[in-house]
Amino acid sequence: MFRTTMIGGALLVLAACATATPYAPASSSGGYGFSEQRIERDRFRITFRGNSSTSREIVENSLLYRAAELTVQQGFDHFIVEERDTEARTTFSTTTSPAFYGRYGFGHPFYRPYYAFPYYAYGWGWGVPYDSYTREITRYSAIAFVTMHEGAKPGDNPRAFDAREVLANLGPVVLGDELAS
Repeated sequence: MFRTTMIGGALLVLAACATATPYAPASSSGGYGFSEQRIERDRFRITFRGNSSTSREIVENSLLYRAAELTVQQGFDHFIVEERDTEARTTFSTTTSPAFYGRYGFGHPFYRPYYAFPYYAYGWGWGVPYDSYTREITRYSAIAFVTMHEGAKPGDNPRAFDAREVLANLGPVVLGDELAS
């Protein structure tokens, strides 16, 4: 029973590591999710940070969605992205497999015939370079300075977004189809 519980717990931890950052407020400074800071009455700095399972596209869509959500909450109709940047932070993690001293084979070792395939094998893999590997981990962060305005968005400004339209179009992408409805 204990072993089953431990295996189940380990699988839950692995599953949590393999999911993209959900659309939610960042837990703390530097945490994953969105955060904002009011600069003036109608100007905000908005940030969205994703974990290593969150694509650049999701990070940027979540940032725009938060800007639209904040614009509506503040009583405005459209926003203009004055400045925007997406940063990719790449790190490398090298993992060494634990030693495994056993045999690859068919049958049970106490009963004959026991055929080792292809021979006795020591180590997790088949030796160097398979006993360790390096993994590239990329995390994206997007930041934008937005100004919020009343009335219809200017049609001649490609940095202007209608907040309600952004919420309607990006809601299913950022929140998922069932949450956006």
